[in-house]
Amino acid sequence: MKDLFNIFFKHYWILFFLFFLWFLHLINYHYSLNLYELGIYPRTFEGLFGIFFAPLIHSVKDHNHIINNSIPFLILSWALFYFYHPIAWRVFFFSWILTGLLVWIFARNSFHIGISGVIYSLLFFLFFSGVFRKDSRLLTVALLVVFIYGSMFWGIFPYDWKISYESHMSGALVGILLSIFFKNQKATFIKVKTQWEKEEELGIDTDDLNGAWKETNDYD
Repeated sequence: MKDLFNIFFKHYWILFFLFFLWFLHLINYHYSLNLYELGIYPRTFEGLFGIFFAPLIHSVKDHNHIINNSIPFLILSWALFYFYHPIAWRVFFFSWILTGLLVWIFARNSFHIGISGVIYSLLFFLFFSGVFRKDSRLLTVALLVVFIYGSMFWGIFPYDWKISYESHMSGALVGILLSIFFKNQKATFIKVKTQWEKEEELGIDTDDLNGAWKETNDYD
């Protein structure tokens, strides 16, 4: 149980980041700050700043926006940093910046906000990276991602004018490109050592411990 706890909370910053998103959302909602204006407005100089700030802002008119993004972000970010630890920060950074840049260049004239573009980038990276690397563990992760979030694929197509499908499509494209770019880079997942592995490193022989236990508990 302790090992599982360590594995899940190895990257506790993801939880703090998610709490920050909710804190910012509630402040924006309560005080009517109109932070959507910090979003990406394509092909304008002011809109360039949205590349950095847009993923932090969610719609205050529909709380489902941040609700629907929270769990996928938590799970996919954790999967990225656990299974692709050596390259995770670079993948996360480029997912954030490049997705926003593509939205700024190609999207329709409107404010684009929310972290769903980054989520789509992580989703497509985890899937295609597992396929391209031909590693059984990473391929298993890819299949699990598809099983859990496969329905998100349809989000890259326009079906609701209130939803920025351009962010989803841009994120998906960036995720695929990153999976190709980092294909040959090391992606060893973090291994949390069990108690008996720690004992071996300290030179404690578990067989000796068992023998000692038997000697002290043998009443024949």
